[in-house]
Amino acid sequence: MNEDGEYMLITEIPGIIARELGVKPHQVTATMSLLDDGNTVPFIARYRKEATGELNEEHIRSVEDRTQYLRNLIKRQEEILASIETQGKLTPELTAAIQSAVKLQELEDLYLPYRPKKRTRAQIAREKGLEPLAETMLAQQLTTGDPLKLAGEYINAEHEVTTAELALAGAQDIIAETISEQADIRANLRKELWQKAEITSQLAVAEAEAKEFLMYKEYREPVKRMPAHRILAVNRGETKGTLKVDLIAGHEANIQLITHKVITGQSIFSELIKEAIADGYKRLLFPALDREIRALLTENAEKQAIRVFGLNLRQLLLQAPLSGHTVMGLDPGYRTGCKMAVVSPTGAVLATNTLYLTMSDSARQKAESQVLDAIKRHGVTLLSIGNGTASYETEEFAATLINTHNLNVHYVIANEAGASVYSASKLAKDELPDLDVSIRGAVSIARRIQDPLAELVKIDPKSIGVGQYQHDVNQKELGGTLSNVVESCVNHVGVELNTASPALLTHVAGITASVAKNIVAYRTENGIFKNRKELLKVARLGPAAYTQCAGFLRIAQAANPLDNTPVHPESYATAEAILAKLGFTLKDLSDKHKLTILQQTAPTADAARLAAELNAGEPTVRDILGALAKPGRDPREDVPPPQTRKNIVKLSDITPGTLVKGTVHNVTDFGAFVDIGIKINGLIHRSELSHKPFRHPIDVISVGDIIDVMVISVDEQRQRIGLSLKQVPRE
Repeated sequence: MNEDGEYMLITEIPGIIARELGVKPHQVTATMSLLDDGNTVPFIARYRKEATGELNEEHIRSVEDRTQYLRNLIKRQEEILASIETQGKLTPELTAAIQSAVKLQELEDLYLPYRPKKRTRAQIAREKGLEPLAETMLAQQLTTGDPLKLAGEYINAEHEVTTAELALAGAQDIIAETISEQADIRANLRKELWQKAEITSQLAVAEAEAKEFLMYKEYREPVKRMPAHRILAVNRGETKGTLKVDLIAGHEANIQLITHKVITGQSIFSELIKEAIADGYKRLLFPALDREIRALLTENAEKQAIRVFGLNLRQLLLQAPLSGHTVMGLDPGYRTGCKMAVVSPTGAVLATNTLYLTMSDSARQKAESQVLDAIKRHGVTLLSIGNGTASYETEEFAATLINTHNLNVHYVIANEAGASVYSASKLAKDELPDLDVSIRGAVSIARRIQDPLAELVKIDPKSIGVGQYQHDVNQKELGGTLSNVVESCVNHVGVELNTASPALLTHVAGITASVAKNIVAYRTENGIFKNRKELLKVARLGPAAYTQCAGFLRIAQAANPLDNTPVHPESYATAEAILAKLGFTLKDLSDKHKLTILQQTAPTADAARLAAELNAGEPTVRDILGALAKPGRDPREDVPPPQTRKNIVKLSDITPGTLVKGTVHNVTDFGAFVDIGIKINGLIHRSELSHKPFRHPIDVISVGDIIDVMVISVDEQRQRIGLSLKQVPRE
């Protein structure tokens, strides 16, 4: 302990995290302090760059996670030391080992021999007074004599030790547990299993009942090479009772490893100790490490699946909005019809209907007339077609209609995942109380093309359909990660204060669900917000929350043009001073001609010199210059817009060697699924992604990317299309 009575590790946390992340300790210290003061990650990343040395969001979240982990470690150290001290078994060596542990696993291994446990066979033997015999045997000092004769001294009828053999058996139980709980032996064996053990699986049911898992019916793979998606697939099969899964290891070799470490020389107890080692390994040590390794494999696989889901979700949320369009949303269906909703450029519902496209010719003609009328009446410029059941027939109907009537309209296939979840939610009922639940899905399909972020935040991210095994992973971890992704995306883009829904406002830094409702209520009662400062009049939105959220909220029609930029109100004076240094005023941001000149001037300004002259931080000055050059800019403008079409592609048109254009819908560990304009998505297996080496498909391709791909296989019977990115001819 140091002079303050704290374990030294607590002062070493910034250094440990800094080494892990490859940054400076003072950056970590500043970040920890900002987080402890209640600042949000987006706020720290955007507006406290001077303090953190410009750490990005990923670094800041890593600091947050690791700080929590290491603080928990210190707390656990204190609990363990207190527990062992109470037992009177704490030694200086053990104290040092516990205090130097930097992983919870190491700590728990050290504590295992002292952890209060159920009455094990060893514990029962100790209660019978056999521990001294076990200690004598483990000391391995006696090289002559008869073990049975020595054990006879421990016969005790009162404790049911009626023979020397029973005494030796009890002592062996103590030895088996003692050796199995030694931290160094557990660490060595754990390392050995990670290097050499294999996972095997066999079918636990008939083949007809195990279609989904047939590839795992005689499966075997080394633990160290098993990819995340196969771990989760095997786990799912085991959970369903379809697969029997085992960890296979060289048991005899492992027992020999332990024996070499424990047997220090020949004694009269050597064979008895070897028997105890084998028993302890088979009964205690291997089963414990089997569970631990399977759990860690699962944990690592879940982290990978959650990470990929988060990256996919980020790409989906940050897709470019197709703003300015009056959109007709079409939620396809057979028997119940195709639901139609026409939505204005601001998201207002203008018309709804149910179309029967797959029934009789007369029903189809009626649907054609209804759609044509709605397109002309409301000035529809884009159709958004859901990609679910009957999507192909609906797309065929739309393409035929556009070409037959030579309409100046395009269509886009929208990923409708989550639309039905949203339709039945309380949020949808509150937003669209007069619409039937089935029509709300069509509204969602239209709006998610106009502004993917604003619409998709209304849906539980797990229902959006860009994950892999999302129902098999730790739901709390998944929910936390996806919530962070949504928060990051919303704050990266910024939110228009006067049109944002409560669902969108909830994800703005510093704004809770109740405050989001209060903002909308204030807006309804008092009219639009005229400036950011007016936020302080909202109930329960105090100065602290205002500091966190203000920079992420935009007001397009504000008197102060800075209210429509990412510049934080605390930096308005600096922004005006920078404008003055460049020969401009605030009013010039609203003057098209002068703004054009400013956009040419700002990028060439010397940020370092301006920062020095204004006694301001250089990162803040750089950010302000960027914001001044493009007030009101949406960062999603840099992303290509979704692919629109006028003509349908038929499966019969698709043959190997055909080059097609498609949109990436999902990225997984084994490849990427691509919408190429037909009923089923094609798969680019990871082996067909690139000629260059890569770690994960997401390093090559992202959700929302529009790409040219080559068809390499078509299996109409199994409804599978194989695609290649690397075989596409390059100019």
